[in-house]
Amino acid sequence: MDGQATSGGGGPAPHPRDHDHAAEPAQAHAHGAGAESDAAAAHQTLPVRRSILEKNERLAERNRGFFRAKGLLVLNVLSAPGSGKTTLIRKTAEALAQGLRVGVIVGDLATDNDAARLRAAGLPVVQITTGTVCHLEAEMVARAARQLDLDALDVLIIENVGNLVCPAAYDLGEDLRVVLMSVTEGEDKPLKYPPMFHSADVALITKIDLAAAAGFDRAQALANLHRISHHAAVFEVSAKTGQGMPLWLDYVAQQRQSVRGSTSG
Repeated sequence: MDGQATSGGGGPAPHPRDHDHAAEPAQAHAHGAGAESDAAAAHQTLPVRRSILEKNERLAERNRGFFRAKGLLVLNVLSAPGSGKTTLIRKTAEALAQGLRVGVIVGDLATDNDAARLRAAGLPVVQITTGTVCHLEAEMVARAARQLDLDALDVLIIENVGNLVCPAAYDLGEDLRVVLMSVTEGEDKPLKYPPMFHSADVALITKIDLAAAAGFDRAQALANLHRISHHAAVFEVSAKTGQGMPLWLDYVAQQRQSVRGSTSG
């Protein structure tokens, strides 16, 4: 299967992230307290959730302005665990190294294994360990970014926590939201997680070297993506073999040029 790209993701632009999000860290939960307690908790949840998201939106816009002033292209990379985020990021950074300097912020619940792999490849990396929080937030990213020499970077890649539910509601100040689905996950991933895939500026089908072995229905997968992620640019890649990677790399370079042009203009 040849790597292909479907146009639809234009120049970098912020997108509203207003999606249902059922598991907020600051929500109150009632257990066994009766109907009145349940009703009270439900009444409190909505304003608390709204306050959390509104605060995050403000901080995300601050991040976006700060990153844009630095001339950085910022990518927020999201997927379920095992879709190949870390390998894709490493191969992307290595391939771009001749012309673009890439730094990475990695979010993970507990381990720093992904950060260690990227650091071993010579990339400047900051790890965010979220503990029980199932997503990155704009404030976390702002703190991590202060640990990088942003003036020495052209592209900042944020590897979000492996989760297709919680992160959908949280803008981090990125230019582009990049959502991955691997051929081993099935063709219906966009239908199962529509908020995440609808919020994508870019959708990548990864591990296409395994498509035949996995019995992957390419036509159905693309139809599902175009149905949910109809505005997104779609790429089919294998970071392992390099198949489809040139189109993806050209796209990243073009988006970086667009950011640079808007900054200098």
